[in-house]
Amino acid sequence: MIRQWLFASIASAALCLPAVAAELPDFTELVEAQGPVVVNISTTSSKSPQQTPGGPGGPEDDPFFDFFRRYGPPGQPREQETRSLGSGFIISQDGYIMTNAHVVEAGDDITVRLTDKREFTAKVIGADKRSDVAVIKIEAANLPKVTIGDANKLKVGEWVLAIGSPFGFDNTVTAGIVSAKGRSLPQENFTPFIQTDVAINPGNSGGPLFNLKGEVVGINSQIYSRTGGFMGLSFAIPIDVAMNIANQLRASGKVTRGRIGVVIQEVTKELAESFGLTKPQGALVNSVEKGAPADKAGIEQSDIILKFDGKAINSSAELPRVVAATAPGTKSTIQVWRKGATKDLTIVVGELQEDKRAERQPKKPAKSGDAVAKLGMTLTELTADQRKELGIASGLLVEDAQGNAAKAGIRRGDILLAINNQDVKTLEQLNQVIAQFEKSRSVALLIRRGESSLYVPLRLNGN
Repeated sequence: MIRQWLFASIASAALCLPAVAAELPDFTELVEAQGPVVVNISTTSSKSPQQTPGGPGGPEDDPFFDFFRRYGPPGQPREQETRSLGSGFIISQDGYIMTNAHVVEAGDDITVRLTDKREFTAKVIGADKRSDVAVIKIEAANLPKVTIGDANKLKVGEWVLAIGSPFGFDNTVTAGIVSAKGRSLPQENFTPFIQTDVAINPGNSGGPLFNLKGEVVGINSQIYSRTGGFMGLSFAIPIDVAMNIANQLRASGKVTRGRIGVVIQEVTKELAESFGLTKPQGALVNSVEKGAPADKAGIEQSDIILKFDGKAINSSAELPRVVAATAPGTKSTIQVWRKGATKDLTIVVGELQEDKRAERQPKKPAKSGDAVAKLGMTLTELTADQRKELGIASGLLVEDAQGNAAKAGIRRGDILLAINNQDVKTLEQLNQVIAQFEKSRSVALLIRRGESSLYVPLRLNGN
């Protein structure tokens, strides 16, 4: 009976195989149509070797001076060359090509090779290191060009395809699916990367990521790897972000971004509870630059930015992207969460120079203090000289942190400025403030550390 059931199950599975196979995509037409828009980019950079004793650059009375001048030092080339390879794709019939900035930034000579084997010398129109997008130009006409898609319509699990030159192998095709959208990577604040499992290797950088319609939806830019090769995690710049950069580079050779002048941090579950939010969302403002657009608009420390120009800010990483994409001088609306209610503010966006984020820096230790049981910290009041030196009006110095305070990351030398938006000035006042709160609930501590400030969620001790 078991045998009959097993054979019946195998037969049933076999009957299903053609249907499953029929659902797999056929990339042949897409590759045939879009392959010619993808180019191979090779760069060459040259530098003179260092002079050796007895060679050119030495005293002219050296007996080997003339020999080295003519033939160069033995075993040492006169000029050292480094070569690199990458990919790109044609965005206009008159020869504009998009690629990664890191592909072309160090090249003295840039050569573009098309699929029909024609080669052109390219010039850089502009390169933006922040987004890793560059535009180069070759002198040609009637070239095939890509069709630009909408990266916002991409769905996780959707099939995508890459064409490029990994390790110099022209027009190599690899396929996979969209693994995630809106990924944030270290040191990359302005790009919501598309994560895929498409095989990407050195030489694929700058090449296009296609959807099944043959539209470009991204630029393959980075991989996560412990070996230097593909490990299943690839990241592409959304094409809408890239085209915005490319249009600015073509128009002026540079990119301008908006800024508002705040230092922000992520809203954790504990911080959301402390500020009365029903869920973790938005970007928590832990400091406002004096005289910056945010200061002029009335944004305050401890505000949580929930929306910018109607766009929801679900995490702190989204705010820099949305603000940066806004042209300087634009009048925008910001919705903030302040003291248990939403508030709309009008802001005129400034121009980005250098963004700041909250950093944790050590501070010199204090000398003595009193214990505060609920917080799990030993604190002392600041002297007038200490407040003047630190440039603050009030605050308490952390001598020691134990239990939940230590686990939260509070350490000796920190300055406690406020609890749930209530400034703390003396130990007596601090005890009055924390007496308001129930045991074992979370509160938001505003901590000064070095030159920066940040909010730290802390669950009060229950004893």
